[in-house]
Amino acid sequence: MKPKIVPLDPEREAMFAVFLKELREHGDEAFFSPHPFTDEWAKKLAHYEGKDYYCVAVVDKRVVGYGMLRGWDEGYSRPSLGIAVHPDERGKGLSKQLMSHLHEVARKRGAKQMRLRVKVDNLVAVGLYRKLGYELKPEQPTFLEGLLNL
Repeated sequence: MKPKIVPLDPEREAMFAVFLKELREHGDEAFFSPHPFTDEWAKKLAHYEGKDYYCVAVVDKRVVGYGMLRGWDEGYSRPSLGIAVHPDERGKGLSKQLMSHLHEVARKRGAKQMRLRVKVDNLVAVGLYRKLGYELKPEQPTFLEGLLNL
């Protein structure tokens, strides 16, 4: 069944908390760490009200992916994008689906460009971002910054 991407909201808080716990147990914080993977953060983001955007990919009442566009709350016109996919769902096209969804949300909100950061050694993500048209440049010794014109 194809995942449905929906805004993160209080109804999905418990499912999102389980998802974050499973990412943490899998060691994914080594590659994706925009915030702690805790129940407190799941609650905070599920009840978030602001300009930034948080969404989840859901299959059968289970969160299998997560996406975000941040920076609008701080006044940036170019949002920073982040995604995470459950380890059991990798390699099935969900990353690309999440990215396309986030690009569309950003376009509809008037963004002209997207930004992301990725660890240099996260080769699967680096390959995906390049395939989607991101221009990647060294930002720090261990990170690349990606920019995409929408």
